[in-house]
Amino acid sequence: MLSDRDQRDHYDRFGAATSPTNLAGDVTSATAFFDAIFGDLFGLAKRRSATGRDLRYTLELDFEEAALGCEKVIVFERPEDCEGCMGSGAEGGAAGLKTCSRCDGEGAIRAKVGFLSGRRECLGCGGTGQIPRVPCKLCEGAGLVDRERRYRVRIPAGSTGGTTQRVPREGAPGRRGGPSGDLHVIVRVRPHAVFGREGDVLTIDVPVSPVEAALGAEVDVPVLDGQVNMRIPAGTQAGSVFRLRGRGLPRDGAARGDAHVRVVVETPAVVGDEARALLTRLGEVLDDTALPRRRAFREARRKPPAAGGGGDA
Repeated sequence: MLSDRDQRDHYDRFGAATSPTNLAGDVTSATAFFDAIFGDLFGLAKRRSATGRDLRYTLELDFEEAALGCEKVIVFERPEDCEGCMGSGAEGGAAGLKTCSRCDGEGAIRAKVGFLSGRRECLGCGGTGQIPRVPCKLCEGAGLVDRERRYRVRIPAGSTGGTTQRVPREGAPGRRGGPSGDLHVIVRVRPHAVFGREGDVLTIDVPVSPVEAALGAEVDVPVLDGQVNMRIPAGTQAGSVFRLRGRGLPRDGAARGDAHVRVVVETPAVVGDEARALLTRLGEVLDDTALPRRRAFREARRKPPAAGGGGDA
């Protein structure tokens, strides 16, 4: 088509816009296209069924429950058809409905934007074409009432905060015979006093005293499914990390990850007279041989600045 010189010139100037000679025909086809494809920009063009809205439920879990997986019974409120009016919103059920005067029972009214016209859902009847003669007292004409619902949900192992599980058709009921929406269960994990996670790695902070770090000790390290007795070697520095193979978080279809144990050396906040005397004596006998990092720090501090080190001009 663009091989024709006139059409190519017109395309270069106006793009894909139609020419004035066939504008009337294109308006008709555009209107039909708008009704068929973009009618939802104005609302529902025809009284067809509509899916119910989705519901959200936030499920709080302990760290271990999310890590190892669990089953929980959740209790939530879900809108359901009113028993008093069978979902019609009218006293006496469907027999208590009358034709909507706004749309004459069509369920939609015509709307126009520029030269394009479409149909939008009637706000008076919600697209049903009918309204209650007398609104139902139980649901106040809404046709729906909230009822408590219980559902058992399975949380897979290794779930993290923000993990969402979709439960089909457990949301609000549809309109005009449409299917119910879905329920989205969103996991929120409570913080743990000891555990943390980095992917499938379980992180564990283990506090030890300066004496235990200096002389070495055996400590009981809590893990997800019990505890592990671990040896802290003599001279362990604060922040040292030890690995426990296969004691971390579950992986998808594979073995569990590792646990990383980080040593936190806790300095005494309060000391008595006897402990103060012992610590003072310890400070006197400890020399730089036993404290190589302190020795390196002091040596670096005593070094003169390098010549031409970029001082102020």
